[in-house]
Amino acid sequence: MKSLIYSKFIIFRECVISVATIFMLSSCMTVGPDYSPPEMKTPAAWQKEIGATAEAPSAGDTLASWWTTFNDPVLTTLMKCAVSKNLSLKEALSRVRQARIQRGIAGSDQFPSINASGSVGRSYREDLSGDFTGTDSYRLGLDASWELDIFGGVRRSLEASDAELEATQESYHNVLVSLLAETATNYIQLRSYQSRLSVAEANLKTQVETFSIAQWRYQAGLTTGLDVERARANLEGTRAQIPSLKSSLEKTKNRVAVLLGEPPGSLDKTLEVYKPVPIPPEEITVGIPADLLRRRPDLRKAERDLAAQTARIGTAKAQGFPRITLSGNIGLDALNLDDLVDRDSLSTGASAGISWPVFKAGAIMRNIKLQWELKDQTLLSYKATLLTALEDVENALTAYAYELERREYLLKESQSAQLSAEISRAQYSSGLIDFQSVLDTERSLLSSQDQVAQSNAQVILNLISLYKALGGGWQNVSYDKES
Repeated sequence: MKSLIYSKFIIFRECVISVATIFMLSSCMTVGPDYSPPEMKTPAAWQKEIGATAEAPSAGDTLASWWTTFNDPVLTTLMKCAVSKNLSLKEALSRVRQARIQRGIAGSDQFPSINASGSVGRSYREDLSGDFTGTDSYRLGLDASWELDIFGGVRRSLEASDAELEATQESYHNVLVSLLAETATNYIQLRSYQSRLSVAEANLKTQVETFSIAQWRYQAGLTTGLDVERARANLEGTRAQIPSLKSSLEKTKNRVAVLLGEPPGSLDKTLEVYKPVPIPPEEITVGIPADLLRRRPDLRKAERDLAAQTARIGTAKAQGFPRITLSGNIGLDALNLDDLVDRDSLSTGASAGISWPVFKAGAIMRNIKLQWELKDQTLLSYKATLLTALEDVENALTAYAYELERREYLLKESQSAQLSAEISRAQYSSGLIDFQSVLDTERSLLSSQDQVAQSNAQVILNLISLYKALGGGWQNVSYDKES
């Protein structure tokens, strides 16, 4: 019995080896276009010069952890927490795992399918005397089938799945870039509100002193009640700005907490201490426009989408070629359980089938044309994404450069406003000028100092936008590729 099973197994194995050899020889026949990344033209340099450094050996590392250039330990801690706890990022990572599973499913089409089966049955037959006789039957077997990928349809499908997986990974990186930029943006806005509150509270203190001076002069008969009421109106107007700033500050705290996957209010103790807006680094690393092709996750994803769609053309073409399927089975059949392992119960079989779509009313050709059109659309989308990326960087460079220039003028204005306010209060106390001049200088001082505080933050916010546009932030963040 064992020798018979072994001999039939040898015959079956030789058949499989022969077919596999044919398969290997024909595996080079893969229909459809082979993918090659398109050559994308980019400018040699950026239009706006900001004194940024050219590409250097450490440029990639600088952009990968751009927030560390602000030298703010609190911000660095928040960024690490965002990467580990943000729910949207976890969802994006789950999509990566989903794509990896789907790729594994697509890869299974390369291999034979083997099914085990078993059955037990009883049939009844009526004899001439009218009695029924029961007959038992037993079967155990293995069935195998394998569709040979002669024309590369499965290989193209697997190629598309590989590219789709990589595109999903780039989507994860894109979410990460946006998350880091949004976390840093909200943190800077929070520090900006704190700075503006400090400005408002400092001006409020000065205006209280001015109000006291106006009251004293009124009580001494040196001025009218009009000065007192003007001073009161100015004072209350400044007080009215504080609640609005505090409201915006609390909303920003809550937003930072949610970005970190925490409930609102959970970071109040961490962020309650007022700190200034970080100072921008002296040198900004931007590289050259061509670097965007390898840095921007959205561009990398668009390129992988193009690769996947190119492979789908081959998958569509393969549907018009013959499909060859090998099948075989080996089993044990007996009418008695004791005879199931007898040599006479062994049965084997092998067959080969071919299927060739002869007429489908042009559906296959139309599908091929459809896949080509989708490829053209994907290529156009890739080009549009590149133009948008170049625009983002140019706009960020321009905004950053001009905000630096604007801040310099605002600082000079603030210094002059501070000196004017001090002189006007002294002259009013001496009766040399009217109170309207004091009001004008105090209002100008509050406005200029508030604008300086906003500009300090806007410089950093524009720099964050620049780092985001350059595609920085995802390179050094790792995730479990086998998860």
